[in-house]
Amino acid sequence: HSLLHTSRNGRMAADLGELLVPYMPTIRVPRTGDRVFKSECAFSYDSPESEGGLYVCMNTFLGFGREHVERHYRKTGQSVYMHLKRHVKEKATGAAGGAISRRRNGKVFLDLELNRDFNGDEYDCEDEAKLVIFPDHFEIPLPNIEELPALVTIACDAVLNAASAYKKQEPDSWDKEIQVSKHARSLRQQDNGVRIPPSGWKCQKCEMKENLWLNLSDGAVLCGKWFFDGSGGNGHALDHFKDTNFPLAVKLDNLTPDIADIYSFDEEEAVLDPQISEHLQHFGIDIINGTDNGHHNTDNTNGVRPRVSEWEVIQESGMKLKAVYGSGFTGIKNLGNSCYLGTIMQVLFSIPEFQRAYVGNLQRIYDYSPLDPSTDFSTQMAKLGHGLLSGLYSKPPMKSELIEQVMKEEYKPKGISLKMFKALVSNGHPEFSSNRQQDAQKFFLHLINLVERNSVGLENPNNAFRYLVEERVQCCQTQKVRYTQKVDYLMQLPAPIEAASNREELIAYEAKRNEAEENMRAPPEPVRARIPFTACLQAFTEPENIPDFWSSELQAKSAGVKTSRFASFPEYLVVQIKKFTFVVDWVPKKVDLSIDIPDFLDLSRLRGTGLQAGEQELPDLTPPIVLPEDTRGKKGSPEIDESAAMQLAEMGFPLEACRKAIYYTGNMGPEMAFNWIIAHMEEPDFSEPLALPTFMEPGPSVAGSGLAATPLDNHPPEESIAILTSMGFPRRHTVQALKATTEIFSHSSLQNSSSSVRLDGEHL
Repeated sequence: HSLLHTSRNGRMAADLGELLVPYMPTIRVPRTGDRVFKSECAFSYDSPESEGGLYVCMNTFLGFGREHVERHYRKTGQSVYMHLKRHVKEKATGAAGGAISRRRNGKVFLDLELNRDFNGDEYDCEDEAKLVIFPDHFEIPLPNIEELPALVTIACDAVLNAASAYKKQEPDSWDKEIQVSKHARSLRQQDNGVRIPPSGWKCQKCEMKENLWLNLSDGAVLCGKWFFDGSGGNGHALDHFKDTNFPLAVKLDNLTPDIADIYSFDEEEAVLDPQISEHLQHFGIDIINGTDNGHHNTDNTNGVRPRVSEWEVIQESGMKLKAVYGSGFTGIKNLGNSCYLGTIMQVLFSIPEFQRAYVGNLQRIYDYSPLDPSTDFSTQMAKLGHGLLSGLYSKPPMKSELIEQVMKEEYKPKGISLKMFKALVSNGHPEFSSNRQQDAQKFFLHLINLVERNSVGLENPNNAFRYLVEERVQCCQTQKVRYTQKVDYLMQLPAPIEAASNREELIAYEAKRNEAEENMRAPPEPVRARIPFTACLQAFTEPENIPDFWSSELQAKSAGVKTSRFASFPEYLVVQIKKFTFVVDWVPKKVDLSIDIPDFLDLSRLRGTGLQAGEQELPDLTPPIVLPEDTRGKKGSPEIDESAAMQLAEMGFPLEACRKAIYYTGNMGPEMAFNWIIAHMEEPDFSEPLALPTFMEPGPSVAGSGLAATPLDNHPPEESIAILTSMGFPRRHTVQALKATTEIFSHSSLQNSSSSVRLDGEHL
């Protein structure tokens, strides 16, 4: 039913006023801080440009497509929605053949980006808005200022003119436009001989090892304050500026060939430095110009033809590609350096376990979603999976005016935009909430953590990646061993260049390149190293020296060695090949190589064996807790590997929880601590600071603890012990805890995952 506007009918104003009276308490005017979702449905990727348009709730300002607005009405009872529809039409042409621009109605204007998939010079938009009252779908065209109550008019006007939800967020959680520092071009650097090593940094005043800033004037390395990047510090970098007036500093912790975070103490904001490469080289750091970032180099000096960049090869530049449509062929729009996000999500939803967990349960997830679906992880995962797999957003154009573009291969499918998903998964994360380049491996682990948190009591698709690693540690002096297991989801492997299958070709190329340099001639065509994946995988089992190994047999530090094998296999093995190596002079060398992946991979030879005949186990004793001299007697000051804690904090975990994880796993590294975090994140004191007694004696031996006299029928199941020790707990504490607790885990939940493995080419 439609209530049509007419200025001649005096009765119409009274009718509309009476009609809206029962709903007036539910209609709100957007306040400062309210986000108006008028560009994207909370349950789908429908927008005002979709066939059914978008319905915006006049109470919560959430947007819903035509298929989902009824659900929101049934769940909340909210009856009044603003229906927004954008009509994309071909521009009319004048006598001269030029397009005649249409004039927009200034009142009904949607603050939305024009869909650039339609050629903007040939197509125009017409926006339409109306109020719709459920459940009878009464429609009131807008604007209708004379007939509508004043409150409704004000609310409609505010919604129509509000910035989209994500534009409103940009100044807060997405990158602001960073300006060039006024000190950058005139910066004077001291010739004091300071050279910064590629690792091992610490604050020159308090010896902190994280949140370190290099002053670009004198090379001083000092800690920052919390407000620089959300991490801790004692503010010595700022104190140094107050003493010296040296204005610019660059953050060392995340300095990469693509990222340099520069802060101006004088201007009190993050800045750009166009000469950062030269300023870093002054202190022996050649990290910015030392690598090829993959973008096309247009320099054509000396008559040398520029090489086609790897980026252009990936993009298939210069090739005519035919658009494909349908299920599984939906693209993802780049939000600005968000390729890491699109890549990971495309891969995850190609895996049946993720398809089943989210798309297969879509109706149940939607029915039980909270009142604000935009903040619910499971809802947004189901929405994303359905958007990619349904084919609804990968349809060929139906409008006759676009057929010509299709024939000319100028029309491209729209794809979906992950603004709502990105805002949710990056909320509170200092890196992923920015628009800077990010590491796909870090985002994968961040997402694994989010899936883990939101899969309690439900099917956990992470199990497809989960596997157990058997670690064998041996004391080199006593030859005794200890076997432990840890949970992992991703394997990081080096790329051994010495194992290249085309070594002779590489040697010949290197000789030609050196000769060309000596004779000032153009270099030969590069030769790429080809490395078998099995050679990379071999590194997984190579022995690794353990620094500061504490031998429980000797009750002292000793030389130790560690080897790793599979205790169980994942359904899908996720591998990161590390192609960057850093040398002493700070030049990061990106190894130009390709990895030959076999169609079938036999991992049986990498299976763990457990304790072997003739091997003797190291005693199950806990190393003594040694507090630094200056903190002895102070509560809560244990020695912790702060760099490892910061590495975990970058994944989005609270810093204090990360410090506890590092401490309770004996400073064994971030991987072991990650398992501890997963096991303890639901505890009420998870984010509380670590607090210890003033002095702790070394733990008693197993023999002295009375465990030997324990009846066998009271001994906890070995599977339970194995799971808890894999999280980093000492065996002695694990046994005591299992005995003292009637139900920690059900027996079924502690069974090892299936050791079957499917690793053909498709799954790799």
